[in-house]
Amino acid sequence: MALGPRINDAILGLVTLEHRVDPYFRDGFNALFQRPLANMVQFFLRLLHKNPETRLCQEIAEAEEQELASAITDQMKAFTTREYQGRVAERAGNTKTYGVVRAEFRVLSGIPDDFKKGIFAGPETFPAWVRFSGPGPLSPPDVADAGILSIGVKVIGVLGSKLLDDEKWTQDFLGISCPTFTTPNTKENLKLQRAIYAGTPVFYFFKPFDSHLLDATMQGLYARMNRSPLEVQYWSCVPYLCGEGMAVKYSVRPTSKYKTRIPWNPPDDWLRQSLAMRLRSEDVELDFLIQKQTDPRRMPIEDASIEWPERLSPFVPVAKIHFPRQRFDSPEQLAFANVLSYNPWHTTATHRPLGNQNRARKLIYTKLSALRQAMNHVQHFEPDGSERFPQ
Repeated sequence: MALGPRINDAILGLVTLEHRVDPYFRDGFNALFQRPLANMVQFFLRLLHKNPETRLCQEIAEAEEQELASAITDQMKAFTTREYQGRVAERAGNTKTYGVVRAEFRVLSGIPDDFKKGIFAGPETFPAWVRFSGPGPLSPPDVADAGILSIGVKVIGVLGSKLLDDEKWTQDFLGISCPTFTTPNTKENLKLQRAIYAGTPVFYFFKPFDSHLLDATMQGLYARMNRSPLEVQYWSCVPYLCGEGMAVKYSVRPTSKYKTRIPWNPPDDWLRQSLAMRLRSEDVELDFLIQKQTDPRRMPIEDASIEWPERLSPFVPVAKIHFPRQRFDSPEQLAFANVLSYNPWHTTATHRPLGNQNRARKLIYTKLSALRQAMNHVQHFEPDGSERFPQ
């Protein structure tokens, strides 16, 4: 192995060591320091990242966007082909599946009129398949992973013409367990994908004269050895329309203070096991929330590294995600994840994705999903909620 990947792996080894002691101090650390430190990081990011947006819901497309999206797609396709040749191909991002879980997406009554658009127009209950996953790009033991979790909510039975024609009745919501994305824009995302392919993703964050230390710090404040995918908050990181002229971000948040105890030496698939243990014993609910853009300077559309301040616009509950008590960890149901495609463009024009990273996702996610399914010799599948698996 070359020197660069060795240094990269040594640094990631320190992350694994931190994860082993994390459960004994992290809750207290977060209560005291996470928010003040995140505010400080955001202060410096705002100083460094000049925001040209002057109007609410303003998108500013760059001339080279299509080239960047194609380059990111090609880079991730090359990684997927190299890493998974001759075996089951996984996603190049949001890679490790902890579970695809049956749920209901229940739109609440009495939500603010501003948000009563599209799927949120009135109280209704939809079936859903929710995928909980890890960041990738590989699937190491959970204690050795980066510590940022992902959620994909595929709501079924949603009326209206969709922005992608491969699914007719679904609407997808995606998020990670950090309020900002790993990279601020597609130009920087391409740099990260090249570093991942070279086996040196750590170097992207700490490269001299092109450092992304602030983004790394922001991710690190939210990365940890997690207790359960059901016990963290998720954020969309990037914005979406909610009707004409209004931009919003989404969040998914636990309704319970329940905390699963993490063993000293957790098994490699600890997060799958903790998810399974909880859902075997009880129903679980998560809140689905919306945050409205109210200030174009403080709440940019195009920069995914900038957090929208909640003091300017708090998150408002608009739906519940209800998980009935269930077993989901049969081989058949775990394999079900490989035929599903989660894409933010599985939506109506009312909830169109916004910003350069979302615009790039339309190509990236579609092409990578097709590659993965072709390598696995499976067909794209649009679920209708009636799917049943051995228990």
